[in-house]
Amino acid sequence: MSVPKFDKSELEIVGYSESLFGMPATPIYNYPCSVREAVKATFRREPYWQVSGSDMKMMTPKVIPDNIARAFVFEAERVEPVVGELVPDMFGIEWEYVPSAGGSMVRPGKPFAEDAWELLEKVKWPEPDTWDWAGSAEANKDYFSKDTYNTICFLNGWFERLISMMEFEGALMALYDEDQKEAVKQFLDKLSDLYINILGHCIDAYPELDGFSMHDDWGAQKETFFSPELCAEMIVPAMRKVTDYLHSRGKTCELHSCGQNLKQVPNMIAAGWDAWFPQNIVDSRLVYELYGDKLLVGVDPRIDVEGKTDDELRAEARAFVDQYMQPGKPCFLGHTAVANAPAFREELYAYSRKKACGEV
Repeated sequence: MSVPKFDKSELEIVGYSESLFGMPATPIYNYPCSVREAVKATFRREPYWQVSGSDMKMMTPKVIPDNIARAFVFEAERVEPVVGELVPDMFGIEWEYVPSAGGSMVRPGKPFAEDAWELLEKVKWPEPDTWDWAGSAEANKDYFSKDTYNTICFLNGWFERLISMMEFEGALMALYDEDQKEAVKQFLDKLSDLYINILGHCIDAYPELDGFSMHDDWGAQKETFFSPELCAEMIVPAMRKVTDYLHSRGKTCELHSCGQNLKQVPNMIAAGWDAWFPQNIVDSRLVYELYGDKLLVGVDPRIDVEGKTDDELRAEARAFVDQYMQPGKPCFLGHTAVANAPAFREELYAYSRKKACGEV
């Protein structure tokens, strides 16, 4: 679809978005089309204006056992974390909620399997066809809307799944150990088949669903966990199986991967991911410069708000659009404090709208 030329009436604030994780609610302007259409246009690399990660609505339904085990359920019905008990995920691995951390972890010291071959022998594969998808669809029939870009956040990806079953050291060794590699490949390939089953049920259960954000952390603060060559051999093929499926169903695929993973961006692209929102330990501006024509990047402009006048913030917004909204090479505005500054946000929208329409 095409959008009309920018009109100042669009700057009227008509509402505020929902906030998650304690982040401020963001204003909703009098847009000429839905935010959903604008995000879709960005994924097509034909942006209508500069959108951000906060323009997507997230869901993590409790019908997927991992979301309860990880105390990370976001759906129509509020589900409180289970405190003081071990909660099994879809494989029966037990997680414990840690209130001080605000999240769950597997108790260390007694891994489910000591090596990948033992994992293949012991694992009992989940049966998603038996989960109450119809009940979840009914309970969440009004959770998504036609105006929001709707995503499902999927926890425990490929390497993360190995960690939950073998602990970190065992999972990492299994990737490197020539005697275990074949078992890991078999496990990850079957894991992808399982994920395709689950994601297919999600697509069928929630008709307004637009895409997925799948979690698989690959790095620590200073460096990636494993070499790009090893990742390409062991993880990328299994991931590509899933992203090819999701694309065949018309859904977008974002990789949520924490850590210093600049070296791994070519593998993200090879694995078929459409977008990545790096943590602030990664220079997302450099990621955009190097790979923004192949991967939509959540760019943190690293603009210090303190002490800046509104005119200076507006100038910063225009500079951001000029640098990071290049033809055929758009980006998402990453999670950044400057986005909450009214002058910056207003100018970012107005100037990017004009630029998308060829007015500037």
